[in-house]
Amino acid sequence: MSEPVLLRPAEAADAGEIAEVHLAARRVATAAGHMPPGVHTDDEVRVWLAGRLDRDEVWVAEAEGRVAAYARFTATWLDDLYVEPAAQHAGLGTALLGLVKSLRPDGFGLWVFEANVPARRFYAFHGLEVTLRTDGSENEERAPDLRMEWSGARLDELDELE
Repeated sequence: MSEPVLLRPAEAADAGEIAEVHLAARRVATAAGHMPPGVHTDDEVRVWLAGRLDRDEVWVAEAEGRVAAYARFTATWLDDLYVEPAAQHAGLGTALLGLVKSLRPDGFGLWVFEANVPARRFYAFHGLEVTLRTDGSENEERAPDLRMEWSGARLDELDELE
């Protein structure tokens, strides 16, 4: 990434790029054994994500004029944090997670597949803790997963998040 990264709220026009980031990241993670295969077609995912743009808070990391990563979250949950494979390990996920923390200083939770060791390490490194393990019987993929939570910023962290 030679140009600076811009974090900004997603716009309706970003829907296609957001979906492509999502699909590409999931394909790579699935091929590596970190995620189970998706249960929806690519077109179903595109339509579903486009519909979430006006319901959830969605921010993108724009690099070199295109969406390279995104975070989708609600008042209490980080539902998606995906970085396109070519842009991984460049700090985009860290930047977006920091943004979510700054916007949700009281904390939030997320679900991650048990097999997704890289994501689990990433979240643990950034202060999230495992609070529940499941057998996956309640998720669409039927794959074991973990609920991880960030309990919120301590007073000394609030200055760092601003």
